[in-house]
Amino acid sequence: MPDVPAITDYDARPLDGRVVLVTGGAQGIGRGIAQAVLGAGGRVLIGDLDREAGRACLDAWRVGERAAFVPLDVAREASVQRWVQAALERFGRIDGLVNNAGIAEPHRAPLASLALADWNRYLATNLTGTFLCSKHALPALAEAGGAIVNIASTRALQSEPDTEAYAASKGGMLAFTHALAVSAGPAVRVNAILPGWIAVDGWKKPGERRTPKLSRKDHAQHPAGRVGMPQDIGALAVYLLSPQSGFVTGQRFVVDGGMTVKMQYV
Repeated sequence: MPDVPAITDYDARPLDGRVVLVTGGAQGIGRGIAQAVLGAGGRVLIGDLDREAGRACLDAWRVGERAAFVPLDVAREASVQRWVQAALERFGRIDGLVNNAGIAEPHRAPLASLALADWNRYLATNLTGTFLCSKHALPALAEAGGAIVNIASTRALQSEPDTEAYAASKGGMLAFTHALAVSAGPAVRVNAILPGWIAVDGWKKPGERRTPKLSRKDHAQHPAGRVGMPQDIGALAVYLLSPQSGFVTGQRFVVDGGMTVKMQYV
């Protein structure tokens, strides 16, 4: 009869030495994830359209060669190719990719008046961007035995009026997640995080940073007792990027303080 495995120490720095790429990593949830990666011992390349925000991150973090910023437009394949190549030239490997960049405003217009250009812009940024970054990072991720984390939204599961373009793009990310998990496995694991209400006001670039204005009622809508913060998403992202989640792939994880399971009556 074989022995039960012995107790092993918990790895408090599960991304030590690993390289993680984060799209839209200069502000909001993306910045929260990038900082969590650094806190877990990893190295990070953030990509963002906002150059000022990207430079501000590096100035604030002061982690030297462990972090870098390269401008990125996830909707343009040439930009994605340059970004991935920059990561390989700087760090020599890619262990993780977080597809976070996207249009954050879910409301656009009633469907009958929604412009095709607006519909296409949501899909190009939120969904096609996820495809392009995954496509070009996948060879290096497979070589490293890495992981992809797609940042979708609870709006892939529930909706408000006039959010069809946003919901469709985030719902597409869920389908893309489980499809790629099957195609890329076992070399690369692929999972999705679905954030709920996350207050990002304090995680923007210095000129736009504000203290979140949240009421008691805002917090009370959540069984967890509060609105979410970017570090709540970062904590799960670190787990999904690390070897600690080696038996987890093709899954979606709702991080919303319990809001989507609470019955709402008016």
